[in-house]
Formats: sequence, structure tokens, C-alpha cells
Amino acid sequence: MNAAAAIAFLERLRVPEGPRAGQPLRLAPFQRQFVGGALSDDVSVAALSIGRGNAKTALSAGIGLGALLGKLGDGQPKREIVIGARTRDQGRIGWNFVEGLSRTLPTATRKALTFRRAPRLEIEFEGDGGGHVLRVIPADGKSALGGAPTLAILDERGHWERDKGDALEHALLSGLGKRGGKALIISTSAPDDAHPFSRWLDEETPGVYRQEHRPAPSLPADDLESLMLANPGAVAGIGASLEWLQAQARRAIARGGSTLTSFRLYNRNERVSGEARDVLLTVDEWLRCEAADAPPRTGPVVVGIDLGGSASMSAAAFYWPETGRLEVHGTFPSKPSLLDRGQADGVGNRYELMRDRGELATLGDQTVPVAGWLVEVLRHIEGQPIAAVCMDRYKQSELGEAIDKTGIRAPLVWRGQGFRDGGEDCERFRRACYDGRVRSRPSLLLRSAFADAVCLRDPANNLKLAKARSNGRIDPAAASVLAVAEGARMVGRAAKKPRQAVWA
Repeated sequence: MNAAAAIAFLERLRVPEGPRAGQPLRLAPFQRQFVGGALSDDVSVAALSIGRGNAKTALSAGIGLGALLGKLGDGQPKREIVIGARTRDQGRIGWNFVEGLSRTLPTATRKALTFRRAPRLEIEFEGDGGGHVLRVIPADGKSALGGAPTLAILDERGHWERDKGDALEHALLSGLGKRGGKALIISTSAPDDAHPFSRWLDEETPGVYRQEHRPAPSLPADDLESLMLANPGAVAGIGASLEWLQAQARRAIARGGSTLTSFRLYNRNERVSGEARDVLLTVDEWLRCEAADAPPRTGPVVVGIDLGGSASMSAAAFYWPETGRLEVHGTFPSKPSLLDRGQADGVGNRYELMRDRGELATLGDQTVPVAGWLVEVLRHIEGQPIAAVCMDRYKQSELGEAIDKTGIRAPLVWRGQGFRDGGEDCERFRRACYDGRVRSRPSLLLRSAFADAVCLRDPANNLKLAKARSNGRIDPAAASVLAVAEGARMVGRAAKKPRQAVWA
């Protein structure tokens, strides 16, 4: 496929819909850049990440139409173009763009096209020898097996269902090798770094072209420069205007919660969780608790303990109520390795990064030894006065035996993590974060945990901490909730004054 031929073909078309419908199609600089990189001879996979509304689907649809008609320098017989999408309705968007762009083709070419909407979305081209087809395939990998596409477009890859999406991607990419085809993987950012789409963008691989329009994290949602970076189409008159984007950003800031998170994910193209359930803390709420210089270790410390299962993560949180300082450390067994465990949990090398940052350690072989781990936990705050050790009473027997064995002498507080105790602890933790009474150094361990931590509500509106996904590790968040909530109760209790003797 030839990039110059593709650009020449695209700019002979007309805009199919929107305010500029009917006008000649003119590619913006970022679109020319993508076409040039994606259709280079040494590229087999091209990944584009950009904010919603920047015509990435329309651009790829135009390339698909050119490939179907043989206008891109690909003279293969019986060309097969596949648009992969999460659902059939999502795939229809790309199909509609192809159909709309084809209306500006010469009459003879248009008559050689057959459009089918059932049983599947297809467009067949009978010219140039015939047998050329463009079809839409939803994210069910089985339906793509056996194909041999010359071009595959994976639309909104960052938001496909994990298992079905991986199956379709593998089926399409394996089929491309039969005829030396190319893949265009386009999407707004995936929710996290471990997602397959994020890995396409982050890992430098031969034969892969990467183009990502993603601003730096932790900037205000209405920051103009970063909005322009994530939405270069707005500068070129494509999609929403910068004024509209800034207005939507301010509305999202005012509403907060999932509205702000969704704006960051879709419009700012940031890698943040798009979880729509009741999260414990949104990414913006937690980032306000992080500080490069955390407060000092002053006063008594509250220790929150979340003991994991036989082979899962255990976490300890240390909270100083007087200053609001929060420190959290996690521990895994040494087998399997952190890299293997990260692959199994769907987070890639994130656990290794946590270890390198001093936030995660390994202890024991197949399981974390409880008594030895508690000794390491208390060694971290050696010399500090301990106000309380707060633990989940579900593990009371196991923890109690370890405490007796190690000879730990400190006030013990047992809390449940159901709707009764959990509801109070979650609300106290949130209130402390909102009031600025929780300050932590930047922690990848906590960011990862809060991204996976959601709250379930019972009919009485009580909260209970839960995982957003089955492989999520929320132990650091649970330990933080226990420690901060107990620290908030300590601060809230009135100091007892000594009674004076009264002589009759």
C-alpha cells in the first residue's frame, strides 16, 4: 500500500456528514502523519490513540474504501477488508462512513458496489476482477477464524471486552500474515497501562507504527494546551471546537465523580479507569491526596492490616492522624515471580515497577508467612508509638495466633468489612480525603488499588468495598481504609479529663 496514493484518493472524496458535509475532504496534519506512517512498506501494524471526535474512524474508513477499490497500490485479487468492533452497532459506524464516502465516487465505480446490511454488514466491489469485500465483524474471535484480510481496522480497541477482544485481535492479526496485510488499531486511550492497546503504544516493536495524542497526567481537566494535544482535530476544524471542550471540562469539574473521569478518559485521552460504578475514590480525588513532600511522622501511628489469602497480596497501611501522613506497603509470596503474577493479573510489569519504587516486596515461598510478615510490618515503624493495629476480623483467628507468636503488644481493633463496619469505614476514609487529612507520596501501588476498588451499596445505602474486576488487587486500599477510619475515630473522640477529688 502506498501512502501518497492513499492521501491523493482521500482528498478526492467529500465530507459525508456533519457541518462540513459536501465539502472536499482535506486531511489535517495529524491525519497525514498517520497515513504516512501506517502505510509505510516496513509497517504491518499501526496504532493511533486520540481523543473522541477527531475523525479517527472516518479516516480509517476512507483508507478501507481505498483498499477495497484497489486505489492504494495493492493489486491483490479478491481483497478482503475487515472492520473489527466491540459490537455490531459500533462496527456500523465505520460501515456508514465507508458508505457515505462512496457517494462521491464516479457513477461507474459506485454502481460496481453492493451494500448489504443483513445477515452481516458488507460492501462488495465487482470491479477490478470482482470478489473484493469489506465486512464488519463484532468482537467474537470465532467469526474471524479462517479469514485472510488484506487490511484489518480494529475500531475503539481500547474498549473491547477483554477476553473476546483479545480473541478477535489474535484471529485478525494471524490472518493478515497470509497475504501480507496491514492492521490499523485505533481508539481513545484504554483504562490502564496493562491493556493490550496500551501495550501496542508503549512497547517498541519492529513493524509497528505508533501515534499517541495523550497529555501528561494530573493536569487540570480544562487545561487548554493539553486539550489541544489530545484533540488536534479541534484546531483543524474537525469535530468539537476548543471552546466546547473547555466548557465540557468545566462542567465535568463541577460535577466531579464519574463525569470527570469519563471526560478525562474519552475527551482528554488519558489512561484512567472508566468504571461507572460507585468507586471508592476517583483518580482526581486521589491525586489531590498525593504530595511530593509528605508530612512528617509525628504522633502515634495507626496500622491497618489486610491479610491476603494463601497466595494473594497482603498489605499494611500506616497513618499518622496528627499530620495525615499515609504510607502503604504490599507483599506477595516469591512464587510465582512478580512478572508472571502481573501477567496473570492483567497488569503486565506493574508489580515489578512497584517493587523498584519500594512499594511492594516478596516474602515467603508459595504463601506469605503471617508471623514473619507482621514482624516486617512493625519493623517499618520501629521506634514509633503505635496507637492501634486495625484488622479485618474475618482473619481474626489467623492473625491472633501470629500476634501471640511474635509477642506484639499494641491495642488491637477488629473491624468487619461488610455493610455495617465497612460502610462507616469507607465514609470516614472518603471524608478524611475530601477534607485534606490524608497525604501520601505518589504511590503506584495505591493508584492501582483505587482503580480497582468500587463500593457496593445495600438497600439502606450502606457501602462495602469490592473489586471492579476479579483479578484486581484492592488490598492496599482496604488497609488504607482501616487505618484512616480508625485514625479519624481517634481524632473525633473527646479527650478525657482527669476527675478531681471532691471532699465532702
